[in-house]
Amino acid sequence: MSKRFDLTGKVALVTGASSGLGVHFARTLAAAGASVAIAARRADRLASLQAELQKLGGKAVAVELDVQSSDSITAAFATVEAALGPVDIVVNNAGISIVKPALEMPVEDWDAVVNTNLRGAWLVAQAAGKRWLMAKRPGVIVNIASILGLRTIGQVAPYNASKAGLIHLTRALAMEWARHDIRVNAICPGYIETEMNSDFWKTPAGQRLIDRIPQRRIGKPEHLDGALLLLSSDAGSFMTGSVLTVDGGHTVSSL
Repeated sequence: MSKRFDLTGKVALVTGASSGLGVHFARTLAAAGASVAIAARRADRLASLQAELQKLGGKAVAVELDVQSSDSITAAFATVEAALGPVDIVVNNAGISIVKPALEMPVEDWDAVVNTNLRGAWLVAQAAGKRWLMAKRPGVIVNIASILGLRTIGQVAPYNASKAGLIHLTRALAMEWARHDIRVNAICPGYIETEMNSDFWKTPAGQRLIDRIPQRRIGKPEHLDGALLLLSSDAGSFMTGSVLTVDGGHTVSSL
């Protein structure tokens, strides 16, 4: 059974790989045998991760990528293909959030969030899909959405909207591309502890949020590994258009 989750011989591209979950996703895919392209706008922050992945015995390449730029995306795919070969797996992880009340949210902030989280994921998926269709190759896209695409909290209206849009985009692309053996699925993480937010969970406000999670604990990045490997590998070969929540039961908690 473990062979069904093996990614040996596959090439994976992870966007937003300079910090947080993107770093963890790259490590997980590399540990499963994939050659990994780590992509971010801040390419200088990728060198140490690239070296770490190469120490695992696989191939890794760092790529500068702005998901809001079609030219940057095209150049990134060309760089990855030259270094590692054709991409088999895309993890659309790049994302940002801006915290402000809706009435105080300038259109520039709205555009920054939606253009990164939704438009950016669409542009990367479209670029991958075109390559797979032209080459008549199968492919896998894993979109990193959020439980905030299913439920909502205040002061992050564009984030909520972008993640809800990403979930429905996942289903739309899955429907269109299924006959070409291109699978498109999404993961909706709940609250996950990372280096950037670890201090918050120790505060009274953070503890109050944890108390609202049915499992009464915060998620760890490794809790997403099962969903990521399932959707990326042959183990999930009959799954497309699926949206997997990994949230400790948060989305089924009482209102």
